[in-house]
Amino acid sequence: MHPESPAIFSIVRIGSLLASLLVALGSGTNYAFSAYGPQLASRLHLSHTRLNVISLSGTVGVYGTAPLMGKLVDARGPRPLMVIAFFSLLVGYSGIRHFYVQGLPDGASGLSNWVFAALMACGFFTGVGGTGGIMSATNATAKSFPHRARATTTGLVFSMFGLSAFIFSTVGHTLFLGDIAGFLLTLAVGTSLPMILGFFFVRSIPLPTSEHDIIYSGEDADDVHTPLFGHQELSSSVESSTATRIHPHSASADYVISSSSSTQSERIQSNASRRDIASTSKKGSTGPVIRGLALAVNGDFWLLFVITIFLTGTGLMYIGNVGLISQALYANAVPTYDEREAAKWQSAQVSTVSISNCLGRIIIGVIADSSHHLMETPRSSYISFVALLFVISQTTAFAVNDVTGLWKASALLGLSYGSLFGLFPAVTIEWFGLPHFSENWGFMSLAPVIGSNILSIAFGRIFDAHSRAPTPEPRSPISHTSSPSESHSMCFEGRACYADSLKLTIAACTCAFALGVYAGIRDWRRQKGGDVDGGARTPIEDERWEEV
Repeated sequence: MHPESPAIFSIVRIGSLLASLLVALGSGTNYAFSAYGPQLASRLHLSHTRLNVISLSGTVGVYGTAPLMGKLVDARGPRPLMVIAFFSLLVGYSGIRHFYVQGLPDGASGLSNWVFAALMACGFFTGVGGTGGIMSATNATAKSFPHRARATTTGLVFSMFGLSAFIFSTVGHTLFLGDIAGFLLTLAVGTSLPMILGFFFVRSIPLPTSEHDIIYSGEDADDVHTPLFGHQELSSSVESSTATRIHPHSASADYVISSSSSTQSERIQSNASRRDIASTSKKGSTGPVIRGLALAVNGDFWLLFVITIFLTGTGLMYIGNVGLISQALYANAVPTYDEREAAKWQSAQVSTVSISNCLGRIIIGVIADSSHHLMETPRSSYISFVALLFVISQTTAFAVNDVTGLWKASALLGLSYGSLFGLFPAVTIEWFGLPHFSENWGFMSLAPVIGSNILSIAFGRIFDAHSRAPTPEPRSPISHTSSPSESHSMCFEGRACYADSLKLTIAACTCAFALGVYAGIRDWRRQKGGDVDGGARTPIEDERWEEV
């Protein structure tokens, strides 16, 4: 064993993993926006359209900065990203809390454009911080453990990321029920402090030489950097392919080849032979290698891109507005509106989405990988399955008339959203190749920004059209926990407040389902019959991931 390489179960390696888990816990709180968003809108007299714009700024921070964060962690390691994550999360959530506590100036009927822009900037920082944290944690963890433990350890990290919104929502509303300022303080401190711990303890620890892990270097390494994020996130569907020999490390991490040789010379020869395979693949003889302009004119890219727009737009719209949905259903059902009780229902929906989101990432990976390796089923066959889950979730949400039944729609939405990010990165590799996956997935990650902007803003405008200022009518008076000055506008019409937006998402997900069916059938035909659309496309991991 190399003197600088601690044992696999050494204190320093396990300590780095535990620190990574805490960092991941502080990185997924963008999904908790619905736990405080409605109260923020009420306090600052924000229209629901403007509230959705603030939510979208966090989405842009998550997905828009992922490619840059990936390159930075590849080049400089996790520490720079920990610094960025610390300041971004602290400034972002502290800034939102400051504007919430400050409220509106005396006599003002709404926020100035400058303050609104500052709120958008704060939302953007929370997204940037979450991306920096999860990329650092997954990158360091995957590089610190051998292939036999890599899927398990990175899976643990992603589990904490997926459960982040649930944990913070539960803790915040347990300690600060109805106190949004206290909850925002919890987010500011609770998300930024783990980054300090991560700065000192999260790092890539060299593997013992007995593990025989060979890492691409030089020119080949540039071709195989892979962002394991998004939303963020190369899932267990790729990570758990332990029957193969190349395993994705993490966000923008290297692809590692596990060799069975036991001497340094054998390892060098094994590495060289794999370089030959990579070179042959680049020439197009063993699998697809599509990037750049070729990607821009590739029909498969636009097919997957459009499907991703429809599905991620639906998921982010629901996740960002489930708090408003629960408020509308609750207000319509009770004779006296109690903000504390409404906050409990908001927190319950956020927790449900968070837990099922985590489960979806795990389940789809197991299903897709098992069927792919046992029955040679193309992973693209499950695109329609994921889209169908979205359709069912939105149909369920449309059918719910009472807040007590909203958990069903939230659970289905979280499951389908997690499944999307558990499957689509693997499909991207199958369709466009492994060498430039980082670049290709970066382009694919622009789809959530487009989809969420369209559908979330539509939701806000539809909700605004049904909203009104609260009145002391017997049907929906505001209890002592709020006042008309604090509650600028609200919708008391129940499902009618947002039903039209669900019609849009049902239509979008149905289109995605039809496109997914087409993609699956076409890939089955390509696999069985070869040349269907002018050339058979052999999944690249079947060519390059097999042991030589």
